[in-house]
This record gives sequence, structure tokens and C-alpha cells, in this order.
Amino acid sequence: MGATAARASCCIVCGAAPQDRIARLLLSLTTACPHLLVYLADDARQPGLAALAGRYGAHYRPQSDSPGHARVHNRVLSEAAGAGSAYHLLLGPDIGLPLDAVARMIAYMEQHPDVGLLTPRVQGPDGRLQPLCSLLPGPVELVLGRCFPLLHRSSGRLARYQLHASGYSRVMDVPVPPACCLLMRVETVLRVGMFDERFLLRFDTVDLARRTSRIARTVFLPHVTVVRDVVRDAVRDPARAGARGGCMRVAWCWRRCVSACRYFNKWGWLRDAERDRINGRVLRQLGPARRRLDGVSPAGTDVAG
Repeated sequence: MGATAARASCCIVCGAAPQDRIARLLLSLTTACPHLLVYLADDARQPGLAALAGRYGAHYRPQSDSPGHARVHNRVLSEAAGAGSAYHLLLGPDIGLPLDAVARMIAYMEQHPDVGLLTPRVQGPDGRLQPLCSLLPGPVELVLGRCFPLLHRSSGRLARYQLHASGYSRVMDVPVPPACCLLMRVETVLRVGMFDERFLLRFDTVDLARRTSRIARTVFLPHVTVVRDVVRDAVRDPARAGARGGCMRVAWCWRRCVSACRYFNKWGWLRDAERDRINGRVLRQLGPARRRLDGVSPAGTDVAG
């Protein structure tokens, strides 16, 4: 792993994640991949993160201007590319990694040079699958998922959108991978122009995957499993939201709506021939969608991903 890991890097955007979680993730990375270039991006100005990064040999990168994940990733990706990194891993602070996960993902990329983006199987702490891969979204899908979630599930559209027909048990090409654990081939991402910094809250990943699909594959790899333990905060959990939390939730919804409008203005709203072609190809490969996928975690049933 030593020669391969020396050509790889990783970025963790910390947000407001508890520092004990970040410490566990750093310990896993430094134990399994001692030559991995690890960047800790602090976009919430948490005290103590610089010392934590230094303890594990990570590069601390404060983001004083709260630039959004897309700009943070572009800054770190450019730095990693300049340092000679061939593979770059995006990790959420809520991810738990098996010791061999990064090595196995890099090995797969080495064996498949046509793959530009690679994502593993994601499950919750209870072992239930979180189906975070998806089709390219359309405006109708987003409205149904956000405003009419019960109808979205009962109609079978959610199962179709989240590719339940695959069972998440086989290697498959996916239109949109999750950003919580995403391995990128640096050369490919640089060729397509990295992240579009106009997009926030999932749409930056959707846009990047879409542009990447024109020159490389985006692949789901079920043989590698990571654990995602989502912390319910004031934005995600209205029961915990006071007046400040309610304001945060309104701001979050507004930013998401603005990002969605920007995305559909770029790619098309109801008429989008490329979206229809990409989604249709994937659905034909998978076969009929199931209405229910056993062992699915509720944390993975939101269209937001």
C-alpha cells in the first residue's frame, strides 16, 4: 500500500462535527494509510481543530470565509494535485472506515482506468443499508421527495430514484454517487473542471458526476462498506430546533432551493435529453424497480442524499 498511498490524498470538511468523531476518523486513516495526505478543512472555525490535525499529521486548512463545500474541495483538490496526488478521497466526518477500505478502493481504480469516481456501500451503525446513490434528479422528483414523502415512497418512485432494483449488491454504474465517501481520479476531475462553486447541498456532486460521465465512469463498489452515523442537528431534526434552529432550517431550505434553480437553469428543467438518456440506460441495466429494499435505513431515504 505504501507506493499507492503516497499518490493519494483525502479531504475531510469538518463542519460542526464533534471532535471525537473526527479524531476517530483521523486515527483510522493514519493507521491504515500512513502515507496518505490528509487535509482537515475547518469551515465552522472550531477551536482545537488545528491541534487535532497536528496530532495526527494532517494538514489543517481553516476556511474563514465559509465558502461552501464546492469551493473548499476545489481549494484542497488543487493543492493535492500540486503535491502529486493521483487519487483524492472526499470523506464526511460522520464516516467510519474499515482499515482496508481506502486501499481496496484505490486498488479498484488502479485496475479500472476508465473509472473516474468510485463510491463504496454505505450503511448505518445498525448495519442497515443507506441507499445514497441515485438517478440524476428532475424537478418533479425533488418536489415529491421534499413535499410529499409518503406519496414518493408508496408510488415506487423513491425506489426507482435510489436504484433499489440493484439490491446494492453488485458493481454498477451510477449517475450520482454520495459525497460522504467518494474517491476521485484527480486527472479526470481536473479535466472536467472540478466542482462548480455555484452549487450547494448535494447539487455540486450531482453536477460534477454528470460532467464526469462524459469522459469516465462513476461506479458503486459493494465489496467495500463504510459506516455513516448521521448526527441529527437543529437543521435536520425539528424536535431539537428552537428559534435559532428554526431560522437555520429556513436558511438551509432557501439555499437548497436556490442551488436547485441554478442547477436546472444550467441543465434544463422538464426537458433534459442527457438526463433522460443517462437515467434510462441505468434503469434498463437494473431491470424492474422494487418498491421496498429490505434493510434500508431511514437516514438514507431523503432525496437530498
